[in-house]
Amino acid sequence: MFESLIGLVAVIALFVIISRQQSRIGLIERELGALRSLVLSGAPVLPPQAKEPAANDSKPADAAAPVTVAADIASSPTAAASATEAEAGIGEGTSGPWNADTTASSAPDSAQPAAAAKAARQSDVETALGTRWAVWVGGIALALGGLFLIRYTIEAGIFGPRVRLAMAAALGLVLVAGGEFIRRTGFKVPVQGAAGAYIPAILTAAGAFILFGTVYAAYSIYGFIGPALAFTLLGAIGVATIAASLVHGQALAGVGLLGAMVTPMLVASQAPNPWALFGYLAIVLAAAGVIARIRDWKLLMAAAFVATGIWTIFYMTDAPGAKLSVILFIDVVTLAVLAFVWLGRRSEAESGSGFDWPSITPGFFVGLSALALFVDPAFVAIRGALPGAALIASLVAVALYRPRALALLHAAGLATVLVYLGIIPPTTIAADFSGGALGVDGLPVVASDALMLRVGIALGLVFIGAGFWAARRFAAPGWLRAATWAAWSAVAPLVILLALWLTFGNLDRDLAYAAVAAVLVGVFVAGGEWIARGEAPPLTGGAAGSFALGGAAIAGLLMLHMAFGSGWTTILLGAAAVVPALATRWRTYPALGWISVGAVIAVLGRVAFDPTIVGAEFLSKTPVFNWLLIGYGGPALAFGFAAWQLARTTNGRPRLAMEAGAALFALLTVAMLVRHAMHGGVIDTAAATLAEQAIYTLIAIGAGAILVAIDMRSPSSVLRYGSIAAGVVSVAFIVVQHFLALNPLLTDESTGSIPAFNLLFLAYLLPAVAAGALALYARDKRPQWYAAMLAVVAALLAFAYATLSVRRLFKGEFIGLWSGLGQLETYTYSALWLIIGVVLLTTGVWLKSQALRIASAALISVAVLKVFIFDMSELEGVLRALSFIGLGAVLIGIGLFYQRLLTRAAKET
Repeated sequence: MFESLIGLVAVIALFVIISRQQSRIGLIERELGALRSLVLSGAPVLPPQAKEPAANDSKPADAAAPVTVAADIASSPTAAASATEAEAGIGEGTSGPWNADTTASSAPDSAQPAAAAKAARQSDVETALGTRWAVWVGGIALALGGLFLIRYTIEAGIFGPRVRLAMAAALGLVLVAGGEFIRRTGFKVPVQGAAGAYIPAILTAAGAFILFGTVYAAYSIYGFIGPALAFTLLGAIGVATIAASLVHGQALAGVGLLGAMVTPMLVASQAPNPWALFGYLAIVLAAAGVIARIRDWKLLMAAAFVATGIWTIFYMTDAPGAKLSVILFIDVVTLAVLAFVWLGRRSEAESGSGFDWPSITPGFFVGLSALALFVDPAFVAIRGALPGAALIASLVAVALYRPRALALLHAAGLATVLVYLGIIPPTTIAADFSGGALGVDGLPVVASDALMLRVGIALGLVFIGAGFWAARRFAAPGWLRAATWAAWSAVAPLVILLALWLTFGNLDRDLAYAAVAAVLVGVFVAGGEWIARGEAPPLTGGAAGSFALGGAAIAGLLMLHMAFGSGWTTILLGAAAVVPALATRWRTYPALGWISVGAVIAVLGRVAFDPTIVGAEFLSKTPVFNWLLIGYGGPALAFGFAAWQLARTTNGRPRLAMEAGAALFALLTVAMLVRHAMHGGVIDTAAATLAEQAIYTLIAIGAGAILVAIDMRSPSSVLRYGSIAAGVVSVAFIVVQHFLALNPLLTDESTGSIPAFNLLFLAYLLPAVAAGALALYARDKRPQWYAAMLAVVAALLAFAYATLSVRRLFKGEFIGLWSGLGQLETYTYSALWLIIGVVLLTTGVWLKSQALRIASAALISVAVLKVFIFDMSELEGVLRALSFIGLGAVLIGIGLFYQRLLTRAAKET
């Protein structure tokens, strides 16, 4: 099948080459004719400009072949001679990598016809088929043909093992010798752009490919040679490949690497020896590392790491009896090649600058190996956690020794986090703590024994020590590298502590783990201070120190949760916001203010999870003096003090956030206490009533007034927008709850038996007075629309109170709409609305409030419509007459009032 494919490709290439020859010859003739005409016409021609040859150490150096024939013609005495030189220039080819001094002429003039550009594109396809693809496929066919020949002789039993191996070795040596012979005899690449199809390199790569497989088969399959001799021969082939690739370019190294890595799969054995396989892979990896290091071939190095890692993973997954020592051996070799071969003697490594992307691949595969040693049942049974932890520590050590290999630190950190959280993609995690461990598809993920405890402590110390030391080292020259080390030095120990506590500790209260968390708080604070002293300039509070301080804050949160119950955790967590705010007296680190903000977020999360603070069953039913008072009020006071302190030290956005937190928790304190009192000590079951909602509305309006007053004394954007938000929220409460959802006219809720101080007084009159007072107070302090909105809502509340009070006067305690309307009640509404309209008009004129005057006009318009539409049909007798008489008198009075008002205004002007 493969041979047929090669033949098909060759036939296609031959057909394309033949079909393109005629068009190419015609193109050359047209170009020569155009150049002759250009010279004979005497048109000026720019002198030729030589272009420097492109130097590339990753492939043979080839010079550009195009020649500006017009320039050659212009410098020659006759047109005929010029044409001859042009033909010679077109046929000239570029030399191989041994002739690097070849230069190229300048590119063709931009005035070249479009037909020439199209023909050049067609020529590129022909060049690719005829010069590059054919050579590449041919080289691969030679290499695979040698291996398939060996396989065929094995299956057919034609020759003995020794003869077969001798034939394979002879074929490999012939190919290598042929490639070297062609190179030494002055081989030249005939066509521009065909340097990638350098035939000597292809032949040498195919020969090396066959020799690798021959030696491996002689040792692993037949046992003709011992391990020492096999490794010696494989090393010699690797060294020869290194030498050849240094001459022939990176393509040879890549093909040789591919052949070396595929050889164990093509030449299979019924009883493979893992030590032979991974010893062979170690030699190939080391050889590739030397090649890549000398020529700085990053792609080759990354490919070698990927191939070795894939073989390791295949061995760990497909071999049930995988040996732990073999896995550790190849992982150690991988890290050694990275640290001492690939990254060895690099000046950038000493300064800590730059990032080595090929190190991502060993980090990934070694980290994956370490992860498997922790979670695979076969390795867990033989206590694979210890070697797994050793691999993680090795990743950290190499990252510390070679700063450019920062990817190893990420690999170590991710492996640690995944192990201790029990999240191993892509398997499905089932949270089952009944057996003391997580489960992956019914299998244990992490053994819940003392070994994981000791390993976790050791890894935590490794991350803390290495992380803080590296963060201090790079704090001045590389802040991003320092921040990365500091972040992992905090994240990994905290995840380990959390996982160990969930696995081994007491989830209700555990003083031992709380003590460990307290120690971490001190360590992280000291580490952050130590890192900050190494900054340039010192003590500026950069990213690295901020990560350390953030870790201290999270450790403090864990400490409080482990040591105290639910209620005290919430209270103390709120009080903890004061600590970083006070610390700004001595250090102006930006992170300190944000740590206080983090405390606000943490307390919000706590109360959202459990709004009762201590649990519904433990919450006292005593009004006001219960856990809600200190659970919400304590954090409110602490946040207010922290905001006050930050305003006098660092200031900025954290201070504004703390002010917002203090205002929010003050409102929550009052609201929760009200709900607690209204529902007999139960705050999380009963539905809200209109009385309770009225208290919330009054709280929101009062909060808006308080925020406005505070903002007048200490201006703050948080207070300004917070006061506006409180007013908008209160208006939303009124419209949605008071007028619609909880309106006793619609719900038939009891309004109380007391005539004056009843539900209507609490839900409508008091909010109307409060909203009107706030609108009056905020007239010159907030936007005009804000005061107008509050004024209109106050008027509507007053209107609702008066209307519903009339309804209550006629219907009693329950005023549901379905109880009907009497004629006297209907007339009373008309009179009342007209009176209210007049009062609003008078108040609007007195206060010079256009919003009140507009509300008056709207209410009077509603009264007019009611009289003409409803009263005319529903009222009878004297009530109908009185309704129209009263309406007419009021409207005439309003007209007279406006006429006098306008007359007075005209006299004043």
